Amino acid sequence: MTGPRAPASTRAEAAAQFAADVRYYLSLVPRQLPSKYLYDPLGSALFESITWLPWYPLRRAEAALIEAHALEIFRGAGLVSTLLELGPGGGEKLLSLIVSGGRERTPLDVRLVDISAAALARATETLRSRSAARVTSYEAAYDAGLEQFRAERGGAGRTLVMFLGSNIGNFDPPGSEAFLRNVKAAIGGSGALLLGTDLVKPERDVLLAYDDPLGVTAAFNLNLLVRLNRELDADFDVDAFSHRACWNNEASRVEMHLVSRRSQRVRIPGAGLELALHPGESIWTESSYKYEPSGVTALLERNGFRLVSQWVDGRHGFALTLADA
Repeated sequence: MTGPRAPASTRAEAAAQFAADVRYYLSLVPRQLPSKYLYDPLGSALFESITWLPWYPLRRAEAALIEAHALEIFRGAGLVSTLLELGPGGGEKLLSLIVSGGRERTPLDVRLVDISAAALARATETLRSRSAARVTSYEAAYDAGLEQFRAERGGAGRTLVMFLGSNIGNFDPPGSEAFLRNVKAAIGGSGALLLGTDLVKPERDVLLAYDDPLGVTAAFNLNLLVRLNRELDADFDVDAFSHRACWNNEASRVEMHLVSRRSQRVRIPGAGLELALHPGESIWTESSYKYEPSGVTALLERNGFRLVSQWVDGRHGFALTLADA
């Protein structure tokens, strides 16, 4: 695998940014933490487990759509020579696209972008086990990975960018628009985007996916405090917090919070911060926006993309949209 870990200087910069972000976001009202920090190695493994839960149908719906429409996706995307996936997880969805599209013997140029070295290693192994893909990975946040790809790609060939798992839902509306503009800039006018989006569905179904009966999502959320203790020498008492998921109908999003069970003081030396938390006070850790199919199309078109095809799983409330840049 190319570039399984970021250089030491980059890792130091990432650690400094983590501390700065924690200091800034925990000082806001309401207190917040960026959702990207949920994905340390344990967080990534817990999220992978979440995607297999019966109350989280997104993975199954998306996988079925990719398998059923892989040939149409490749036809609609044009003569792509490069596949770029942002947040590939274990690589199964990308491999399914390649195999179901009959491209497993084609030496495609595959680029993977993720902040998790462990996820990149798993995805690379998955792809190399059953395809002839040439894999390059970038241990980086999405925008940094896109910028690095843009600097390296030159002008040759078409690129299909894959942003699946409804990860677009973790951006607020201005953030999603800025992200899509960055994708378009990275591939220029020679490429396409395959976007997976979770759709609006009954509140009970949405909340079960984010507060499952087995408590896996709660562990995923609480692990962020464990990370703060480990990396920033914080003294969070994990037992003094509970996981809460709620549906914000006006904003069409699920919110995840860590709620203080009691009055407490928390020190975070690595971020130069001390907090006084009241009973019921929360730290907002994630938002997940849900869409209507027409809203996905409108979002893409506002940011320079042209709709090619859209496939919708109405039973599970999921859409897979292919757009040309």
